[in-house]
Amino acid sequence: MKKVLVTGVTGRTGAIAWQKLCQRTDEFIPSGFARSEAKVKQLFGSTEGYFFGDVRDKASLEGAIANCQALIILSSAIAKMKVPPSPGQRPIFEYEPGGMPEEVDYLGQKHQIDLAKAAGVEQIVLVGSMGGTNENHPLNSMANGKVLIWKRRTEQYLIDSGINYTIIRAGNLIDEPGGMRELLVGKDDSLLNAPNGIPAVIPRADVAEVVVQALREPKAINKAFDIIAQPPHESSTPVKVDFDALFAQTTPGL
Repeated sequence: MKKVLVTGVTGRTGAIAWQKLCQRTDEFIPSGFARSEAKVKQLFGSTEGYFFGDVRDKASLEGAIANCQALIILSSAIAKMKVPPSPGQRPIFEYEPGGMPEEVDYLGQKHQIDLAKAAGVEQIVLVGSMGGTNENHPLNSMANGKVLIWKRRTEQYLIDSGINYTIIRAGNLIDEPGGMRELLVGKDDSLLNAPNGIPAVIPRADVAEVVVQALREPKAINKAFDIIAQPPHESSTPVKVDFDALFAQTTPGL
């Protein structure tokens, strides 16, 4: 039984990862970390098994990470649209005060890594985003947050920490059923120009499954990779992914 903490548990991907962990009661004892008790109760029906605080506040994380064997980092800054755009104009986004990527995706995640190291956590699974090799990526200019730059710095910090890591850089997240697509892994944003014009997207449920499997498969240890999903098959038959083989294709380091 492995005690696992999920930060960002009330996010759309975090909630799915949490539910998948809860389905494996013979393997995992999951706990969640969130800012809002009301949102946890709304999503999961109870606040039992959750810790509350802010990843920017190191002290509020300490009790949550204590005695854990694994940490899943799904906390992230979120840019919100200021106002709906006028016809023909691009939307303008902003981060909430104190919620810039430097504060959440870098400092907040550094707090988690530092506390995990001090607590003897055996593995950290960090979920990031593709596009980090391009400093001029549109996501970096969104609200001038440089989100992919800060995420990339955190990834390097995790690698340098000496903790066993799995870094998953997902393509564009979509809200579609998981388990219906073949998964493709790559490196250095090569999948942004995937063969046959495959769009660089992946269902959140598939990312959540990869997160859980990274805790189960030894070949996921000390690996960093990009991941997208192929278009779904015409049939409605679920796709069985060989995660041992999938992780075997991945490599260590950024």
